[in-house]
Amino acid sequence: MAVVPEEMTCLLKEKENEGYTLLTRPVPVPGPADVIIKVDRVSICGSDINLWKWNDVARVIATVPFIPGHEATGEVVAVGSGVTEVKLGQRVAVENHYYCGTCYQCKEGRGDICQRLSQYGHGRGTDQGGCCQYSCVPARFCYVWRTMQWRISVWLGRTCWCWAVDLWDWAREVYGVDVDPERLSLALQMGATEVINGAKENITSVVMNLSNKNGVGRIVEASGAASLLNQSFSWLRKGGQMVLIGLPKEPLHVENVLTDVVFKSLTLKTVHGRRIFHTWEECERLLADGLVNVGPVVSHRLPMTQYLHAFNLLMTGAACKIILDPQH
Repeated sequence: MAVVPEEMTCLLKEKENEGYTLLTRPVPVPGPADVIIKVDRVSICGSDINLWKWNDVARVIATVPFIPGHEATGEVVAVGSGVTEVKLGQRVAVENHYYCGTCYQCKEGRGDICQRLSQYGHGRGTDQGGCCQYSCVPARFCYVWRTMQWRISVWLGRTCWCWAVDLWDWAREVYGVDVDPERLSLALQMGATEVINGAKENITSVVMNLSNKNGVGRIVEASGAASLLNQSFSWLRKGGQMVLIGLPKEPLHVENVLTDVVFKSLTLKTVHGRRIFHTWEECERLLADGLVNVGPVVSHRLPMTQYLHAFNLLMTGAACKIILDPQH
């Protein structure tokens, strides 16, 4: 059995200002329904950058004080007296959407969009997060790894690009849009069939040429860039789907609402979290079966003590996905 120390190192957002503080604090004591996880890895999400800056988005999605980091995985080293869902020694990941279980959405099986949602790593309903050596988590929000080695980390955060996806019969075409040549090169490594540099090319013209003037069937907008999103409705074909993942910081405006939205009979979907735990199971299956390789997206693996360097890399555009090791 692992020995749990009395103190640990963690990052903490103490005040509504920029940055985090690296400090030592007591290891939390689990309640009857909680477990203590020795955090092996935590990755930095795009929303973590907002929390670092403490901008307008952060004020909507977080409450101080809290330990950041909502994409965490590790080993269960202590369990509360009433825990039955997980066992000591199991490798788990944390579902950061803490649902109440009693509201309308929860009763409909949509705890991921609970009306009284608390959030791990955001200070909503808990001050716990993954940027620490030991984290206290309700057992029901632990996803137990099933088929794959625990060191393969599933991260369900935002990707780096606006994807335009075209499905036609048995052919599959994926167009990656960005303004960074390195990100576009990475998109090709990840399976994009075409890439478009929005800083040098007319995106609408290129998309229409590639799709034989039909437009694409689905757009997954992950950049959060309002100016890009505003024009992207024109790239969709009739009956297409718009999926919003990014966090726009400015109002959205569609110039030609009738021709680009209403008369196209579009479907608009927004994504906030994962289907619990269906999305986890499907993602683990894809990774375990070798159908998805996230390796190229992980640009840096750093000890958590180098968190200043990590956030500097992200905010200067020198990194993509960074994974931190809280134990070092």
